[in-house]
Amino acid sequence: MVRLECQGVVKEYPGVRALGGISLDFREGEVHGIIGENGAGKSTLMKILSGVEEPTEGTVSVAGSLTKLKNVRDGMEAGIAMIHQELNLVDHLSVAENIFLGREIAVGPKLNRREMNELAAQYLADVKSDAKPTDLVGSLPLAQQQLVEIAKALSCNADVLIMDEPTAVLSEREKSALFKLVKRLKSEGKAIILVSHLLGELIANCDRISVLRDGEFVATVQASEINEHELANMMVGRELGDLFPVKSTPTTEKTLLQSNSLQVRAGEVLGFAGLIGSGRTELWEEICGLRPGEQSQSKNYAESISNGVVYVSEDRKGAGLHLEFSVQDNIVLPWLGKFGKVVTNRKEVQTCAEGWKEKLSIRVPTVASRVGSLSGGNQQKVSLSKWLEGNPEVIILDEPTRGVDVGSKAQIYEIIAQLASQGKGVVVISSEMQELIGLCHRVVVMRDQSFAGELEGEEITEQAMMKLAAGVQSA
Repeated sequence: MVRLECQGVVKEYPGVRALGGISLDFREGEVHGIIGENGAGKSTLMKILSGVEEPTEGTVSVAGSLTKLKNVRDGMEAGIAMIHQELNLVDHLSVAENIFLGREIAVGPKLNRREMNELAAQYLADVKSDAKPTDLVGSLPLAQQQLVEIAKALSCNADVLIMDEPTAVLSEREKSALFKLVKRLKSEGKAIILVSHLLGELIANCDRISVLRDGEFVATVQASEINEHELANMMVGRELGDLFPVKSTPTTEKTLLQSNSLQVRAGEVLGFAGLIGSGRTELWEEICGLRPGEQSQSKNYAESISNGVVYVSEDRKGAGLHLEFSVQDNIVLPWLGKFGKVVTNRKEVQTCAEGWKEKLSIRVPTVASRVGSLSGGNQQKVSLSKWLEGNPEVIILDEPTRGVDVGSKAQIYEIIAQLASQGKGVVVISSEMQELIGLCHRVVVMRDQSFAGELEGEEITEQAMMKLAAGVQSA
């Protein structure tokens, strides 16, 4: 049975046609994948299906009946829950308070915190989260916050569950637990919509996959009848070659950054691998002066920037960008002194941003557009532009392609290779082992806040990285 359906859905913003007439159906007991490049309209369509936004034209039907979803509450009452790509949590509230936000359980005028905590613990157990119901959400790592977002959606007991990039920050263990849960929900007759840039993830877990491109419907295929290469070509509308550029050979042994036994050399891409919680991000935040610690090379981040070392955060929304600011203002914010001593030269700011828009293929109507209106991948390119504008010597990229489509990944990989060929030192912190293998000259593997080992050249394999990350001794 078709549980949710949209017919001829169009969404227009000032100067932008985000969706051009999408018709799709989502069935009970089925996992339906949605894929497309950044800016293809995936998240916009999901917002319309869940009531976050209304379509400009077209209709949405729930269980065969036309339904006008004016807001999220309407969506929830229609049995639709959404797990957002950008987390929709309140940092200063507890996990349980976030899970039941707007649906609090009360006895008279008082909240029944005991029951809320008990129920929240059950939902957290379902998603294999280590968080406690009483923990403040703002104190949790990003991966645990994502699991709280998923638990929140489960608590609605919806008939349709929309998952927008749910695994982007999860470890392999957490991903495995999530897809076991998806399988169970499917067996219970739920309709699951899975939006992801991970082609293998979609093929392995979906029944059908629909492809969008530039706000238009391309095709719906059976997951069992397609491979990753074919899906990628459908997404971008052209034949994709090798995802990774050829690695350049460093022409010098010059060290650009040294911290204890750690060195970043000119012209190399240095990878950092490790399981979630291994300390990769914390180490580099220390080195850049973003947190105190033994590895710190600078008193603060401002000093790190002046020393030519910049850090591109994995958390675009919380730490990387000002979402209410424009693209151009985000890019020039750390470098305002370059654009006027007393009054900012807005023409020069615009010219600078237009240059980065062109170089990094940022898909945006105008550089005056609000960053929060961009897709995740385009936000990532703005975040990268922001720090490259300072022409740093060492660039630390923390999960640089999280939530980025395969076409944009290839562009970011090319940028990384170009930076290395220019003699920059590039550090890539990544949970994607193929990314590290394809990009890096050396890979440092971390475990329990310490260095577990270093691999170079042909030594960089998934097996070698996993053994070091998990503490497995070679036979």
